[in-house]
Amino acid sequence: MKKLSKLLFSCVVISALCTSCQRVEETTTTETTANSYLNYKTPGEVQTGGIQMIPLKEGYKVWTKRFGNSPTMKVLLLHGGPAMTHEYMEAFESFFPEANIEFYEYDQLGSYYSDQPEDMSLYNIDRFVEEVEQVRQHLGLDESNFYILGNSWGGMLAMEYALKHQDKLKGLIISNMTASFPKYAVYNAKLRSEMRPSLIDSLEVYEQRSDFMNPEYQALVYENYYKKHLCRLEDWPDPVNRSFKHVNQKVYEYMQGPSEFVPGGILQNWDRWDDLKQLTVPTLTVGAKYDTMNPEEMKEMSQLVQNGQYLYCPNGSHLAMWDDQQVFMDGVIKFIKDVDAAQAKSKTAM
Repeated sequence: MKKLSKLLFSCVVISALCTSCQRVEETTTTETTANSYLNYKTPGEVQTGGIQMIPLKEGYKVWTKRFGNSPTMKVLLLHGGPAMTHEYMEAFESFFPEANIEFYEYDQLGSYYSDQPEDMSLYNIDRFVEEVEQVRQHLGLDESNFYILGNSWGGMLAMEYALKHQDKLKGLIISNMTASFPKYAVYNAKLRSEMRPSLIDSLEVYEQRSDFMNPEYQALVYENYYKKHLCRLEDWPDPVNRSFKHVNQKVYEYMQGPSEFVPGGILQNWDRWDDLKQLTVPTLTVGAKYDTMNPEEMKEMSQLVQNGQYLYCPNGSHLAMWDDQQVFMDGVIKFIKDVDAAQAKSKTAM
């Protein structure tokens, strides 16, 4: 009986030791992964919290900030506007690190943290595509790790970049941007037509005078359009407010037009709908129920590209990364990791 008791005691001790070792091993693995993710430096002797001012061939510099270290998953974030800032995309800071995804916030030329030349001829699609390519080269991103995530105008820029340089991409994420500005204008007009007639009359009073910056007009647009279709949160997050505060209005109007309701900039005839079939890179399109873009068009785009998926945010708007955050982030992270796993599996099979 004593021998049996000793045997049972020994088994319990061994089991406890094994469990303890397993926990230590799991903790060590977790700590190693975390340490690896944080193990990076930007060029130069002085470290600046991941920030680099990247020189462009035109002689200007653009602002970027790196987060994390992942050899196979690196995401460049393209903000909207045009001429908004990276700030409203700071939401990714709360999700990508936990998923061990390296990512880069980036202010395009003309935006608040980058140089803001007055020469309007610089603000065109072809030059912005070339700018993104210069940024990619400077950051050392390539087809084994490089994802682009573009929201709104950033989604337009992402599509243009992919159509020219998809051989450099591992994955493409088009967030809340249709592939046709005329289609956007039609859907936008539909949303406006659903407003109460007296509100439309009030908007037209200011629009007929081209008085788009009048505080009363801005308040009407904010309360009746932005809070329904841009970001539906009752209190807008500080990063979103900062981004709006820092918009380069001159560049925005030159490219987009003076108002969401009056598209009249150089982008007004942009249309790549018929070119989507050329995209072979793994592509995720993101649509949202209350978006300024038609979610059905976003779904159709995922079917027009050759290797597409669709993510629908049932509670989201144009900034679904904020107002349908968990659905948005879970879907985007899953796409990035699925593409990474598929590429790794393909290499193993070779």
